[in-house]
Amino acid sequence: MSRTRMSMVLALAIGSAGVSAGAESLGVGDRAPKLEVKSFVKGEPVKGFDPGKNYVVEFWATWCGPCRTSIPHLTELQKKHSDVIFIGVSVFEQDQDRVKPFVEEMGDKMGYRVAMDAVPKDKDAADGAMATSWMKAAQQDGIPTAFVINQEGKIAWIGHPMEMDKPLQMIVSGAWDLKSAAEQGRKDKEDKARLQTLASKLGQAQRSGDGKKLLAAIDEIVEFKPELEPRLAPIKFTAMMKLDEQDKALDYAKELEKRPMGKNPDGLNALAWMIVAPDSGIKPNAKLIQFALEVARRADDKSDRKNGAIADTLAKAYFDSGEVEKAIETQERALRLFKESGQEDEGMKNRLEQYKKALKK
Repeated sequence: MSRTRMSMVLALAIGSAGVSAGAESLGVGDRAPKLEVKSFVKGEPVKGFDPGKNYVVEFWATWCGPCRTSIPHLTELQKKHSDVIFIGVSVFEQDQDRVKPFVEEMGDKMGYRVAMDAVPKDKDAADGAMATSWMKAAQQDGIPTAFVINQEGKIAWIGHPMEMDKPLQMIVSGAWDLKSAAEQGRKDKEDKARLQTLASKLGQAQRSGDGKKLLAAIDEIVEFKPELEPRLAPIKFTAMMKLDEQDKALDYAKELEKRPMGKNPDGLNALAWMIVAPDSGIKPNAKLIQFALEVARRADDKSDRKNGAIADTLAKAYFDSGEVEKAIETQERALRLFKESGQEDEGMKNRLEQYKKALKK
């Protein structure tokens, strides 16, 4: 488990980038924009979308790690669907001179056509013709991203290339319901826009320091997207604590325990950590500490006592409950587990020293 605890940055949950003002909206069911590339560095050039043929236009970059992972998968899909024309378009490249050597190095692992975006002179890489008329217009703010164009020249699907297998198969076979896909695409855009509005409202509440406004903003987001609650739980819990509503905070933690979050070691660990986190600046009462200790023990048992991050949380719960010797013993185990996995954490080391000093007093 990573030492990064449950993120309190909502942008990680919903994405923070939006479409630039005035950008043309592009979605499933729309006619595909023009292919405006600088040049093809691999394969026969494609000038446009011919009727009766299916195409995949996939956006990637030499610096993009996930793109490297998806390239072999795209190659396998190209082999499987030899009648489909795959085009990998390099976008957002600060140095396009790197593209051709990269493609040559990939060789057969990149077994489809590859082109470079047409970036106007003295413009930023993000202002390329393809980046603008495809990615920005479709509100796609991350790569790799693939577009499947059907035999009518319409966009039939947009998404991550690693999730393209089934949709592509259905599009090729004629089983794809374009009308339903377009309706879902429009709904997804509307949901994203609303979520960005709610995220902005949450940010304003956080900056204001008004705990009640913050709780209201979180509740509004969770009502709209319940699946985001685990990521927002630490913020809500902290807001309750700052409002000195510790009994309500305990009730909320117990509610979370009954949900999916409380069914696995990582979720239980997150519940305990949001109570005993050393940098929270809020001292939990005895009932909260006891709850944290109970769920941390369960998390430790469920992970067979082999998870360093969970052991670290349990040690802090022991320390806060006054069981200093157990805290030291558990923290030493946490550090040993981290070391065995090739990791180090200064915070964990500092906490161990804190516990040892407390024992000497």
